[in-house]
Order: sequence, then structure tokens, then C-alpha cells
Amino acid sequence: PDISLKLTMVRRKSGCPDPRLQRQLRGQLRLLENDSREVMAVFSELSARLLSIHSDQDLIVVTFKTFEEIWKFLTYHSLGFINHCMENLFLDQSFWLYSQEEEETGIEVCINEKSLNLMYRSLLVQEGAFFVLCPDNLIRKVMATDNEINTYFEAGAFTEDVTGGSVDGDMTVLSKASPEPLIPFHQWFLKEYSNPIDFTYQTESKSIRKVAMGSCLAVMNYESIVSEEMSFQEGDKIEILGYFIECMEWFLGRHVFTGQIGFVKTSHVKLDIPKNKPQDLDFLEAEELSFFSKEKKLEEVIHLLKQTSITDVCSVYRIDQLEEPEFQKAHKCVSTSKNGKIEKFLKNFKNLEATQAEEPTTERKDSASSPNMENFPPSKGPCFHICQDDVQASDMFESLLLFLNRKEYERNFKNLYDFSYPFINSMFYGFSEEEELVSFFRLARETAKKAGMSWALARLCFLLGRLSVKKLKFSQARVYFEEALGAVAGGFSDLYFVIALYTNLTVIYLTQKNKEKCAHVFDKAASLLMGIPNYICSADLESDILKYALKRTVLSQNKHAEARACFLLAKHYSARKQHEEALPFLERFQLLLNDLGLQNNLSNNCYFKLAESYNEKCLPHIVLSCIKVTSSQSSSTLMDSLKRIDLVIKNAPKLCSLRKLGQILPSQIAPYLIQALSSVFTNEQQELCSTIYLSLAKLYSHHKRYGKAILYMMKALDSVSAKPEETINNLVSLAWLYILYRQYDVALAILNAVVDSSWSNPQQLGIAYNMLAIALKRTKNTKEAAEGYYKALCLSEETDMTHNQAVALANFGALCLHAAASKLAEHYYIRAVKLFSKLPSMDCGQDFIQVLLQLGCYYVGGTQREKGRFYYEWAFLLAMETSHLESQLQAIKLLCQFYSTVVPNEAQCVIYNEYQLSLARKMSNKVLEGQILETISQLYLSLGTERAYRSALEYTKRSLGIFIDLQRKEKEAHAWLRAGKIYYVLRQNELVDLYIQVAQDAALYTGDPNLGMELFEAAGDIFFNGTWEKEKAVTFYRDRALPLAVKTGNKNTELRLCNKLVELLVNLKAYEESLEYARASLMLSVSLGNQLNERIAYHRLAAIHHHLGHCELAEHFYLKALSLCSSPLEFEEETLYYVKVYLILGDIIFYDLKDPFDAAGYYHLALAAAMDLGNKKAQLKIYTRLAIIYHNFLVDREMSLFFYQKARTFATELNVRRINLAP
Repeated sequence: PDISLKLTMVRRKSGCPDPRLQRQLRGQLRLLENDSREVMAVFSELSARLLSIHSDQDLIVVTFKTFEEIWKFLTYHSLGFINHCMENLFLDQSFWLYSQEEEETGIEVCINEKSLNLMYRSLLVQEGAFFVLCPDNLIRKVMATDNEINTYFEAGAFTEDVTGGSVDGDMTVLSKASPEPLIPFHQWFLKEYSNPIDFTYQTESKSIRKVAMGSCLAVMNYESIVSEEMSFQEGDKIEILGYFIECMEWFLGRHVFTGQIGFVKTSHVKLDIPKNKPQDLDFLEAEELSFFSKEKKLEEVIHLLKQTSITDVCSVYRIDQLEEPEFQKAHKCVSTSKNGKIEKFLKNFKNLEATQAEEPTTERKDSASSPNMENFPPSKGPCFHICQDDVQASDMFESLLLFLNRKEYERNFKNLYDFSYPFINSMFYGFSEEEELVSFFRLARETAKKAGMSWALARLCFLLGRLSVKKLKFSQARVYFEEALGAVAGGFSDLYFVIALYTNLTVIYLTQKNKEKCAHVFDKAASLLMGIPNYICSADLESDILKYALKRTVLSQNKHAEARACFLLAKHYSARKQHEEALPFLERFQLLLNDLGLQNNLSNNCYFKLAESYNEKCLPHIVLSCIKVTSSQSSSTLMDSLKRIDLVIKNAPKLCSLRKLGQILPSQIAPYLIQALSSVFTNEQQELCSTIYLSLAKLYSHHKRYGKAILYMMKALDSVSAKPEETINNLVSLAWLYILYRQYDVALAILNAVVDSSWSNPQQLGIAYNMLAIALKRTKNTKEAAEGYYKALCLSEETDMTHNQAVALANFGALCLHAAASKLAEHYYIRAVKLFSKLPSMDCGQDFIQVLLQLGCYYVGGTQREKGRFYYEWAFLLAMETSHLESQLQAIKLLCQFYSTVVPNEAQCVIYNEYQLSLARKMSNKVLEGQILETISQLYLSLGTERAYRSALEYTKRSLGIFIDLQRKEKEAHAWLRAGKIYYVLRQNELVDLYIQVAQDAALYTGDPNLGMELFEAAGDIFFNGTWEKEKAVTFYRDRALPLAVKTGNKNTELRLCNKLVELLVNLKAYEESLEYARASLMLSVSLGNQLNERIAYHRLAAIHHHLGHCELAEHFYLKALSLCSSPLEFEEETLYYVKVYLILGDIIFYDLKDPFDAAGYYHLALAAAMDLGNKKAQLKIYTRLAIIYHNFLVDREMSLFFYQKARTFATELNVRRINLAP
């Protein structure tokens, strides 16, 4: 069985589908349908197995093999992660930027709940035993056998009861309604956790399933036998200490009249709750929530953001790139408001500078006078020195016993109770081995006993017990713990101590499998842990007691209590850094919060905790989804936004799609940066505010959205009350953005202000001059640009920055080329290359590559092509060394162009295109991949060997697959046709027709008649230019392409098709039919005024008439064709044409019309042309004909003899044996 997920793009607010984005999503699905590795990776993170993708229906089909898989998937589904995981997978980086501006859109995943439920049941059955909730509200365990699976959901043949008691033989009750299987978490938990001791605990479905605080009334009399239980009379009021959890056996109460504190059975009382008390978050106390809100260090996140928002615009000279044509003058519209804003800012900037110049010292002092306030040591608790000297020991005992004998809990006791034994190092010193500490405690215990200090005795016994547990001496520990319990005998004044004691004692009994003794304390320990908030974790196996409590809450279906138990377990495991174990309980806790409708701050913090756990487990998609869910839920504090930003920066780069791009700042971060800006900033946080603006500016400029980037950069400048150096840097960055945005005048205004400023240091001045020159060059101010570059060059030499020096030289070179001073340009370029080659390629790689490519282009455009190729290859090797894909692609494109057009070399061309193909794959650029495959297949086709044809076929088919995925119907049609053509060459006839047919269908699908016409003609050409089955071309030309040419009124194509048809039909000897097309072609040539075609048409008409035996018409059309020749003959070919046509005319008249006299006239004309041409063969032929005519028909002996002799002469010259003079 499998589960299908349907993906729809919807607008988040209205929930309406968005057809435009849906088409984009479908395209993305189609691309991933063939290469589904990324999708598999994401689904394996969601613990599902991908089966298939059906892009045409927007479906993804997954399946599950085990119960664990479906449990995890269902959890992620319920927590709302699946939608966001799909967004991160299918939507590209720019989506996150756009969604900030328009109404928020996203992917909605619809899962068929019914089939999911069925699959869950079938996996449960596969597990063997599982748990169901029966109609009588009891939870029972069911054994599944293969042949009776269905009965478990119908009649229910139960074998064992969870609660330990056996099930009655009477099954009739159950067959009325089918039992429901429990949710996955409960299945897992009940299976994993088996009772440490068989407790017969029968659930009863009570009316209130609550966790309560306040007071209650006794419903019976109770006289306690043991000191820790409370005695009371019916109707007594008992105040609840902590929580009253109905499904636990006990709770801790204080008798309102006697003030006695002790355990009370929950079944002995009824709650006394005022009606109006809200029952919302009554299972957790405010202090306990501190577990979730672990504050992140603000500095860390800010530092991380700063690292990622830094650009090198302010430290490295920009290189004047070759401008990309596609960005042509799109941004000429300069909005004046921005200019006004800039002018105003520059004015303020100058004023500020002037005022700061007058009082330069104040700021420095301020920053120095605030020392760090955090250097004071934390206050320490009491410390005790352990010494072997008796006199000192007795003093020491006194202070220790006084400290330990306090009845109430005190803060310093926490170290004594905590599970990690902090007291050994923090409270006691002066001993080398733990044995010394133990013997010291023993002595102190004796002293306490003698002095009758019961609390000190109890606490010392407890510590001795803990140290025994540490050494795995459990029996000894048990004795100590029991003694401690006896010593306080029902005293609850230090509740935390009582809990720690009960917990440790229970854990010992569990470890020793002492069922009898365990039964007395187990339920009480569980009730204490569940009921008393903020207890101190004091034993590792505490989790077993908590799990027992959780089991009781599950069986009694008390959601509030279950939430509390899950919370305590998650907290317990997290404290021990066991994140893996804590996760299921944390997820369940979050689901319960959602179920109980508690979408408040707690829910938010719990999601953060989950995100941190997923981060530990390295599940980046789920972390990002988790953050997304929190951001959509509630209003956020600045801290929340920063936590999200931190998690995105750490996780987004791990996504498959981003690993390829190697992008530093993932654009998933944009929504959270913008969210952070909406928070309120204190003065200290202003710096953070400007950092966020800078990050956003960098993000938008990376995606070439310069307009938005400029807006954020301006805000960063507004918000900064920063150091002069930073202000200058931000101004320079802003100017560069304006240059990229093609608003050069604004950039020039800013840069001039920077250059005039007294704040700018030499490095910043150099940067500004270089940028100024780039802007001046682009506004055609060549002379000023040269001055700017010169100043920048001098400054870079002063500051000794080789990289900047090299860039300045290269920019000089580009300027010289621009001004057509090519020799000078070459000189500067070569100097730049020499400087660059001294630097490590990792630092200056991309700039160096640009310079090499510019120099290569210069040489290739000139005469030194080989030199150009050498620079291209050098650039390519550098790009490979720095593994920068874009630069590799740039260099390889130029090399491919070099080998295809400048110095054609097919083999090299194939090699480089193959590499370009692998790059396109790495960059996931399907469009480029399709183009390259097409190019390679053309290259192989031109080689003309069978092996090359087979390779061409393979590449064509691969490109075809991509064009189908990209829905490029036109390209797809051509690819089908090319494949058909190759099959024709390989003589695989049956496939040829099939491929041509599919190509036609694809062309017709577009509904573009021009494409159809082009395709039908190309299909005909395959047969027309081939060597066999030529007749198939006729139907393509005549029945398919020609009607479309007529329909679209494309006269040129119509003429071309008529010409092809005429030639084809003449070759096929279908003269009658060819005649009509020959006439049509004549008419078209005349109407188009195409003289050459007209002449051809007349010639063809004449030839057809000749074939059909219409000799007079043939003669007429031949003469018409000759009359269209240019009058002074320019080329030998034209003269040869005369020879041929007059010969044909002579033959027609002589042989067909039997008119020797006229024939002789045409032969004479042919002879004149042949003599002019000096063509001896033609002359021989014509002399022979004339000799025959004059000898036999015109009876002119003299002439006949003359022609005969001439013919003999040529025959001798041409070595022709015998001239036949027969008529």
C-alpha cells in the first residue's frame, strides 16, 4: 500500500490556489521526477520512502515499511512540518524574497487520511501485538495472527489485558462497536515500557480527567497506620500541595485544621474547585517553564550575522566586468525622490563631519570608560574542610550539623540532592579520595545520632547512600536510605529532600528487583514526582518512575496529566543531554499542547526546544519547518527572531539545493530578519538593527534585486550612529549598488562625497576612486575615468595592496580598449596578469579569471588567436583550482565558441561541451543542459560515421527528455525529428516514421502553424536529401507543409516547397503532376520579383514540357529562360548554361521537330558560346552534329567538310578514336 501527497500552491491568508505558482511547482516536480535524489533525501528525513513522483497530477507517492517510520511521519504531519519541508525542497531561493513582498504563498500538502489510517493499521498488525481502546473505555492488548487480522477491528478476540487483570470470557459487549487502535506514541510507549513490578491497576473512566490545584473534601474517615500518611474524618478540608492528579494513587495534602502534612489517596476525596477558575495551563508551574526559555547569547547571533553580512566591496577594488546584454538599459528610470533622499543624507553627512571635526576626543573616552561589569565572581555557598585532626574535626562537625539540621529547604541543599553529585567538588574540600569523605560522613552521622539531630542524620544518611550508589553498593545504599526515611518519620518540611529520598529508595528497590518493598513506595514516589513542581532531579533511573506515571495517565486518558508526565520526562532526559531519548516525549508534549488549544508562548518555546533537538540530530529540513511553524503562530520577541535566524544560518546551508550553490546567506532567513526589524530596539541594540539591514541588502543584491537592496542599505545608513569608518563603508556599498542598478549619476554624487570627506582613509579613497572611474567610464567620460583609475592605482601602491593594484591595472586596460588604444590596453592587462599570478589564487581567483578572459577575448578578436586560446585555458584551469562553477562555465563557453567558430575543431568542441554539460548538471541548470546536449548531438552528426550517429542519437534522446520536462514544445518537436533523421541514416525504417509522427504531434500541440510548417518541411527534407524512400517526401511537402504555407501567407516558403516538389516529382517521373507546381513556382517567383527563381522556373517548365513531348512549348520556355540571363555574361558558368540550353534546343528541333535548318541555327549559337568558353568537348559534339546536318540534310559539301575536319582535329586532341557521322 502507498500514500499519495498532493501538492497545491495556495495563498496563505485566503487559502485559494494560485495557478501561476502551481505551474511553476509542476515544472519543478517534472524536473525532479527523473532525478529524485533530493526528494528521496528529504523524505528519508521525514522517515518515509519515496516511491514515485507524478508531476502531471502534482502527486508524490510514499510508503512506510515499519511502525517507527509511520509513527515519525504522522508526528511530523501533526506538528505541521510537511508543508514547509516541501517548500524548502521545491521552491527556489528567490521565492523566500518574493513572498515577503506579495501576499504570502506556500505549499499545502493534502494527504489522504483514510489510506494513511489503513496503512497504520496494517503496520500495527505486522508488528504482532498492539493496543486498542475498547468501547467500554478500557485499553487492551491485541495479538494479531495472519488469518484473523480483520476480526480485531470487528469482533475483537482479545488475549491479554494491559492492566494486568485478565479479560472476562464474555465478548458480546465488544462486538457491538469496533475497538480503535491507540495513537502511535501510545503504541510505542506501552510496548517499550513494561511495568517494573506487576501492579494491578484497573482504570475506571471517571467524570473529570483533570489536574487540579486548590483544596478538596474527604469523602470518608481514614486512620493512617504509617507516619507519612494523613488521618482525617469525612468532610474534612484538605489543602492540596502541588497538584492533585486524579489518575495517580496519592497526592500530598495539608490538613486545614490540624496542619498535618501527608499522603492522601485520591479516591478518598472529592475536589472542591470554584467554578470560575480557569483550567488552562494548570499542569505546569511558571518556574518549570524556565526549562524551555533557555536564553541564547545575543552576542553569538549578532556575531554570526555580522560575519555573513560582510561584503568585500569596502576592501577590494571592483573589476569592471563585461556588461551582460540581458540587463540592457532596463533601469534608466531614476526616481527623483531617491535622489532627493540621497542629497539630503549627503548634506547631513557633511554637517556631521564638520561638527565631529570640532570635538574629536569625546567619543573615544566614552567607549573606554565602560569597563566590563561581569568580572565579579559568583557568591559561593558554605564550604567545609575535611580534616583528620580530631580537635578541628569536632568544630567542623558542629558547623556542618547545624547547616544540615535545618528543617526547611535552603538553596544550598540543591547541590546535595542533585543527580550529578556536585557537592563532592563544591561543598567539601581537603580530601584526596572519596573514601575519606565517606568516613568523614560516617563520623558526622554518629555525632548527629548522639545529638538527636534528626534532619542532619537523615541528610547525612542520604549522602552516604548516594555515595554507595556511585560505587554500585546497592544493599549498603538501601540501608542508609531506609535509615534516612525513618529519621524524618513523616516530616515534610523539606519537600525536595523527601522527594529525593523516595526517588532514590524506589530506584534501589527497582534495581534489586525487590517487589515487596517497592510496592509500598513506588506509587508514592510517582505521585511526588508528578505532583510537586520543580523537584530536584536526583537519580538516573528516575525516568522509570516517571514512565510508570505516564503509563497511568495514558491508561486513564487524562491529557493534562499526560502532558505533565511527558514534560517531566523530556526535562529529565534533556538535563542528562540525552536528546534522542527526550525527543519522543517533547514531540508528544507539543502535540498535546496543540490538542488542548494552548497556542501560547509555551507552545512557541516548546517548538524552539524541538528545533534545537532536531538540530542536534542533523535534520535540517525539519529544523527549518519547525521554525516556520513557530513564526506563523504568535507575535515574536526580538529574542525569538534571533533564535530563528541562528537556526536558519546553521541549518539552511545543509539543504541539498543550497549545498550546490555554496551561498553564504540563505534567503530562507529573509522573513525572520524582517520579523526581527519589527521588534522594538533599545539604544544598545541599534548596532544589531543596522547589521540586519546590511544582511538584507546583501541578500537582495545577491539575487540581483538591486532596488530593494538599495532601500535596505539606505535604512542601514539612517539607523547608524556609527563610527566614521563604518559610515564611509556603507556609503561606498550603496554607491556600488547604484552602479549595479545602472543609476550612475546617484553613484557619482555619493562617491564624490566620499572622496571629499576627511573621514575616508587611503584604502577607502582608493576604493571610491576606482568605483568613480567605473561609473564615469559607463557614462562615457573617458578622460575623468582615466584620472580616477590613476588615483586608485597610486593609492593601492601606497597601501601596498597588490590585489587592488592588479584590479586597477586591469580596469585601465579595459578603459584603453574602450578608447580603442589596443596596444596600451594589452600593456596594462599583461601588467595586471603578472601581479595577479604572484597572489594566492584562492584570494583573488575570480578577479584574475575575469582579467584573463578579457585578455583572451582581446587576442581572439585580433590576429593572435592561439594566444587568446592560451589565456582562455589558463582562466579555465584557475576556475577549476578555485572550484568556482560560474567562472568555469564562463571560460568553457568561450573555449567552445573558439573551437566552433574561430578555429573549428570538432573533437575539441565535443570535449569542452561534455565538460560544460557536467557543469550544467552540478549547477542544476536544466535549460543549459538541454542546449548543450543539442549542440553535442549536432557535432556528432557532422562527423558522419556510424559510431558518431549512434552517439548523436543518445545525446538527442537525453536532450529530448529535458525538453519534455521543461515543457519546451518547440525544442521537443525538433529533438524528436532529429532522432528520426538519425534513425533514417542508420536505416532503422520502422522507427523513422514513429519519431517523425511524434515530432508532428508535438508541433501541432503548440497550435503554431509556422512551427508546424517548419517541421513538416524538415521531415520532408530527411527523405528529399536521403538516398532511399524519396517518394515519402512528397506527402510532407504537398499535403502538410504547403497548405500551411498558403494559410500563413508565407510566399518564400511556398516557393521553396514548390521548387522542391518539382524536382522531386521530375526525379520520380511524375511529369504531369510536377507541371502544376512548376507553374505555381513561376507565378510566385514573378510576384516576389525573384529573377533567378523565375529563370529556374522557366527552365524547369521547359524541361517538363520536353519530357511530356510538348516540343514547341519546351522551345518557348527555354528561350524565355535564356532571355532572363544577364546580358554581358559575367561568369563562365553562365556561358556554359548557354551552350547546354542551345544544344538542347538544337536537339529538340532536329530530332523531335525534324527541322534541320532551324536546328543548325541553334547549334551555331551553341558553338559560339562553346568557343567563347574554350570547351573542347562541347565543340567536338557540336562540330559533329553540324557536319552531319550539312552532309545529309542541307547538302553543303564544303561546309560539311569544314566541320568534319574541325571535329577530327578535336577528336585527335581529346584522343577520341572514331567519330560517327551517321545521321
